[in-house]
This record gives sequence, structure tokens and C-alpha cells, in this order.
Amino acid sequence: MATGWGSLLQDEQQLEELARQAVDRALAEGVLLRTSQAPSSSHVVSYAPFTLFPSPVPSALLEQAYAVQADFNLLVDAVSQNAVFLEQTLSSTIKRDSFTARLFDIHKQVLKEGIAQTVFLGLNRSDYMFQCNPDGTTALKQIEINTISASFGGLASRTPAVHRHVLSVLGKTKEAAKILSNNPSKGLAMGIAKAWELYGSANAQVLLIAQEKERNIFDQRAIENELLARNIHVIRRRFEDVSEKGSLDQDRRLFMDGQEVAVVYFRDGYMPGHYSLQNWEARLLLERSCAVKCPDIATQLAGTKKVQQELSRAGMLESLLPGQPEAVARLRATFAGLYSLDLGEEGDQAITKAIAAPSCFVLKPQREGGGNNLYGEEMVQALERLRDSEERASYILMEKIEPEPFRNCLLRPGSPARVIQCISELGIFGVYVREGKTLVMNKHVGHLLRTKAIEHADGGVAAGVAVLDNPYPV
Repeated sequence: MATGWGSLLQDEQQLEELARQAVDRALAEGVLLRTSQAPSSSHVVSYAPFTLFPSPVPSALLEQAYAVQADFNLLVDAVSQNAVFLEQTLSSTIKRDSFTARLFDIHKQVLKEGIAQTVFLGLNRSDYMFQCNPDGTTALKQIEINTISASFGGLASRTPAVHRHVLSVLGKTKEAAKILSNNPSKGLAMGIAKAWELYGSANAQVLLIAQEKERNIFDQRAIENELLARNIHVIRRRFEDVSEKGSLDQDRRLFMDGQEVAVVYFRDGYMPGHYSLQNWEARLLLERSCAVKCPDIATQLAGTKKVQQELSRAGMLESLLPGQPEAVARLRATFAGLYSLDLGEEGDQAITKAIAAPSCFVLKPQREGGGNNLYGEEMVQALERLRDSEERASYILMEKIEPEPFRNCLLRPGSPARVIQCISELGIFGVYVREGKTLVMNKHVGHLLRTKAIEHADGGVAAGVAVLDNPYPV
């Protein structure tokens, strides 16, 4: 997968000058994060880490990832509506994983009372790596699907201009033109706008559930600004604010500070640390309302690792997407090997396999946000400890994807520009809107490429490991 940046990566002086230009352009374009020292304030900001050059991505795999996204949207939506499948799939996990159990309790409460919302909105991101096969061919393999707070759609809309600038400075205008235009924030906002419109109240607002300390605020603002351009107003509140000032009327319409809310867009609530007792109560209030939640609790559960593992079982896709053999084939082609660790013979065999060949597997808990997975010796120790415990059911085992490394230069605030061996992860953003049983929107709306040094096994941009990038189709 050569791109021909090779010689450019050898001239240190040129790299330093290019890096200065690239950083200035990134700041001018709004590729920004708040600082870790002051995550609640925009008085001092920095550029979000990114690669100096766009990274090679096989065109065929990029096209494949785009082509399968509408199928993944359908699948997530089907899982979210299948209460029996969710209960059976998560039954062992919720015994040992208190976070998934709390989410599931809310799901059961809402089902018991009756789901009030009639419009459903999914904004998700399906993440892949490019498996390098022994014969030199490459294959697209899914890492996970993010169904809550799928981030970087805003910043990914702003990085193409930075890489075009770098290549133009080098006189590589033909190469600069190959960098794809990309505007996920516009597409994500379009989904929210459609859900808002179908809710049918002209004065209702969009409620964005935000964290108090949010370094990635400019990514979120990009979507807010797109909505404001459509005359849809967004209010940012924390779970604590909902707890204090949120209410439902007799029709279960949601009000915040006396204003009706049409859509609740979660950019918080995907990790155990995001919830106090008060925050759990606020989440239940939101779920009981007829406002469109993005995601509703069932869709958040549909994005768990345990569900991902169960979907890879023979016949499972066929039962969830009946009469759609082409979609099933496209989906299954992207699955890596996934193994249950539930107590019993199947789980025992998976553990034995992983301990015998630790470099071939990854141990994944039911967590979002990056930096949670276990590899190598750490994984072996965890499996030895979990072997006879029910707790092992709160994990899944996944085949480790082995991409072909390439060289690039990663730019981070406070660090010198240095050329290292890297691997990339491609995300495709998907949007769907359903009214009752009718799907009114189902599309892909852009991509995100994140690149990291090969020594970092796990973690994304927010976790401080990966940096923003653009695909250079090869």
C-alpha cells in the first residue's frame, strides 16, 4: 500500500517546516480541542492531534465500508426492536456487569410502561481495520459499532483542507485533489433535523446531554451550528440539570427549563463513570419521555460487545434480517472471529485457544470510550483469573486484526514531529430515522480515519492514543 510519501518522510528540516504550516492550517480550519488543563473552558485551546500526511487506504475497502453502512443501520435498528433477542443475549452479561445491568433495568421499565416515543433516530459509526492476509491481500474487518455519542464527525469535516494544504505546499496538486471531501457533521445534523421535524412541534428544541468537562466541544458545536442554520435550537445540559429542571407532562412530553424537547442527543452516558444515582434517575426520566432519544436505551444496548459477538453466530443475521440475503452477506463479510466467554464448554474452549495463542486475540469488556481492551500477557493473566468465575461472561474474545503498518508523521501539541510505523482505523458514520415501523431515512454520511503508532494496541483520539487522519485512496 505505498503512497510515495517515502522520500518526504526522510528530510527532517522539511518535515519541521511542513509541520508548522500544517498546525497553523489546522488551527485556522478549527481542528481544535480544549486543553486537558482547562477542559471546561475555551479561553485556551489547542489543535487536535493529526497526521502530517493522509494515510493509504485501499479504495476497494473504503467503498465496501460505505456500501455496508446502510445494512449496519438496519441491523442495529432491528436488534433495538427485538426485546427477546436483547434479553437472551445479555442475560449472562447483566449478572456480572453492573453498568449493562443498570441500562437493561431502564430498558425493562420503559417496555413495561410502554414506549412513548414514536420516532427513532440512530447516529452510529462502524469502525474497521484492514486485515493483511498471508497472501498479501487485504480485507475489511469490523472492530465495533458505536451506537451512542459517536464522535469526531465535526472535526473530520475540517481535516481534508489541512492535508490538501500540506500537499499543495509540496506542489502535489494532483495528489491533493485525491483527498475526499467529507462532512459527517452535516449528515448527522440532517438526521437530527429529520427526527425533530417528525416530532412535529415547531417550538421544541434539541437537548444535547453534555459532560461538564468536555475537551471535544468543537466537534459537537459543528453539529449544533448545522442545526442552527436550519433554525433548530440546541440547548446543552448535563444529566444533573435534567434531574433538577427536567419534567414530563401527562402526555410524557419532555420539558427542560419550561421548554419542550423534541430530540435528546447524548454526548455523555456511555461509561459507568458518567452516572451518579441522580444521573441514573435523569436517564430514566429521559427514556420515559416521548422525545426522540439518540440513542434510546435499546439502541445503546444493541451496541454492546456481547450483542456484536452474538450477531456473528450462524443463522443470527438471517433471523434478524429475514428475506435480505444480500445484506446478510455484506455484513458477514466484515465480521472478524468473535467468541463467547459464557460459562460452559464453548467459553472454556475459547479461553484455552486464547491462552495458547495470545497474540491472535483481544479480550473486550462491555465498555465504550477506548483504552479498555486487554492484549498479550495482560489478557492471559485476566483469563487465568476469570477462568472459573461467572465474571468472564461480561467479556468477549475477538480475533486480533493484523493490518500492514506504514510510515507517517504524527503531530501532537508539545511533541516534536517524528516519523513512526502506524496503523489506521476507518469509521463510517450512519444515520437512520424510523417513524413507527417505517424507515424514512437510511444512509451513510461520511468517514473518520484515525491513525496510531503500532505499539499502542488500544484507544482512540479521545483516549489520547490515535490522531485524526484522512484516507488517501490507493
